[in-house]
Amino acid sequence: MPVAEQVSLCSVTMWLLLQSLLLACSLHSATAFPKGCYPSEEEGLKTFRCSNARLTEIPRDIPNDTHKLYLDSNRIPFLPRDAFRALPLLLELDLSHNAIASVEHGAFRGLAEHLHSLDLSSNRLVSISKDTFSNLKAKVNLSDNPWRCDCRLQELIRAVDLAAGSSGGIVCDSSSQEEHVGKAFLQLMADTDFCNVYKKTTDIAMLVTMFGWFAMVISYLVYYVRQNQEDARRHLEYLKSLPSKQRRSEESSTISTVV
Repeated sequence: MPVAEQVSLCSVTMWLLLQSLLLACSLHSATAFPKGCYPSEEEGLKTFRCSNARLTEIPRDIPNDTHKLYLDSNRIPFLPRDAFRALPLLLELDLSHNAIASVEHGAFRGLAEHLHSLDLSSNRLVSISKDTFSNLKAKVNLSDNPWRCDCRLQELIRAVDLAAGSSGGIVCDSSSQEEHVGKAFLQLMADTDFCNVYKKTTDIAMLVTMFGWFAMVISYLVYYVRQNQEDARRHLEYLKSLPSKQRRSEESSTISTVV
């Protein structure tokens, strides 16, 4: 066989081997993803979709160059600390329509630089600390959650940048004031300072407690004085009922005892 044909055959063989290796690697990476999850590319941005995948936790094998991550319509109950720290290029994160009731502090650590959209709508969030979103510049959707309307929620709303059109969906599911239930929280905030109301309530409770203790002390002192007066009166009546010599002796004894 001529040398040229041998070289050509060798090149073809190497190309086929390389293609097989690439195919095997792609198949391996595809099978490494959770069932129902797949990577794609949208408008030049690398996307990873896990919508309706019946997930109960954040997947671990998400490519770290992902720009858009869709984890919506699953069964995820909470977000642990550093849940997305391995995704520094993430721009959009959709966690809507899950069962998220708890978000640990630091769950969004590492996303502050690039993330511009975070969707937490339609979950089971009742209360979250504002520190959970510290340094996060993303537009956040918090609508359609069973919020407890209090000072903590007010601090959260003032700390985050709400997504356009989502503010009306933040509705009170519970509150210390029953008339607030079922109303949009931002409308209530226009007329009510929930943190000031909480402070006033706390101050009133402290004043009531202090007044109660003061009343108890006064009542005890009054009882003590009256009891002593009653004992003194009875003792004087007893002394008056004695013969005069015995009375003088009792009085002397009483005086010496007092001395």
